[in-house]
Amino acid sequence: MSRLRLLPRLPLRLPVDPYLLALLGTVALAALLPARGGAAVAADAATTGAVALLFFLYGARLSSREALDGLRHWRLHLTVLAATFLVFPLLGLAAGALVPQLLTPDLYRGLLFLCLVPSTIQSSIAFTALARGNVPAAVCAGSFSSLVGIALTPLLAAALLGGYAGGLSADSLLKIAGQLLVPFLLGQLLRRRIGEFVLRRRRSLGLVDRGSILLVVYTAFSAGMTAGIWHQISPPRLGVLLLVEATLLAAMLTLTWYGARGLGFDRADRIAIQFAGSKKSLAAGLPMASVLFDGQAAVAVLPLMLFHQMQLMVCAVIARSRAAHRPPATTSVEGPHPAGPLSASRS
Repeated sequence: MSRLRLLPRLPLRLPVDPYLLALLGTVALAALLPARGGAAVAADAATTGAVALLFFLYGARLSSREALDGLRHWRLHLTVLAATFLVFPLLGLAAGALVPQLLTPDLYRGLLFLCLVPSTIQSSIAFTALARGNVPAAVCAGSFSSLVGIALTPLLAAALLGGYAGGLSADSLLKIAGQLLVPFLLGQLLRRRIGEFVLRRRRSLGLVDRGSILLVVYTAFSAGMTAGIWHQISPPRLGVLLLVEATLLAAMLTLTWYGARGLGFDRADRIAIQFAGSKKSLAAGLPMASVLFDGQAAVAVLPLMLFHQMQLMVCAVIARSRAAHRPPATTSVEGPHPAGPLSASRS
């Protein structure tokens, strides 16, 4: 066998998420036609309602039974949660040494915020499957992370972003609870009545998900344009941000892979831990940022948007490399891929 055949097969095209292109188009629209005056007030009101609807649908889709069934692999889930909500924030805090020489306080606020966001679901499942890892574990790990993040991300933001987010008061936390947690719990309570309806129409309701997030982006970047914040961000600062995010992603991919091996997990579990523990959810992070930062959300969501595309590109290469060095997997340690709303959630 030639040496060329031993090399991992790389994807012919790095994955450019079409939805990210839609997000960038929304940013361009906000730059050309930002909402002002009464239009801005209407956009804010629509965003509030859209985010509440988004988290209501999250609650209606999440199967509590499947989540409870996944608890039997609790060591793996705790490892992913520790990577997402402990190691990531610690690395984000360490990046504070770059302020203000290399990163502005606003860019660092966005960088630290992305470190507090829950993990993805859909892309974690896709890359774990491609790399022939433990897919059911990736489903449950991403779902637990999203569920925990609804409560934990705002609390971490209140504790760690106080000096950068203008101070997150008790009123802010109540607003978060009212706009995020209450609709989610309501969706859970009504899941027995509307769960099947939501699943049957998940394609059309997926448009509601994506449309809600696009509205959040348009409102945030419109506010940024009217406030003139983009004049404060230079291309060199953005270049430094990309370099810091690349370092952050490389560190988390390395720590989750070798850390999981040190904890005694087998290869299939390590693959799930690496992909679920190293990524951040754009779908969860953008609505949370709109609530946490109000009119200051534009710069806060920029690092998350950049990190999202970076993680897709890098993880696609890693997943194919893992698959090229392993024969087809047999039965997973957790049984067949659980069908249902968990695998339908967008990341």
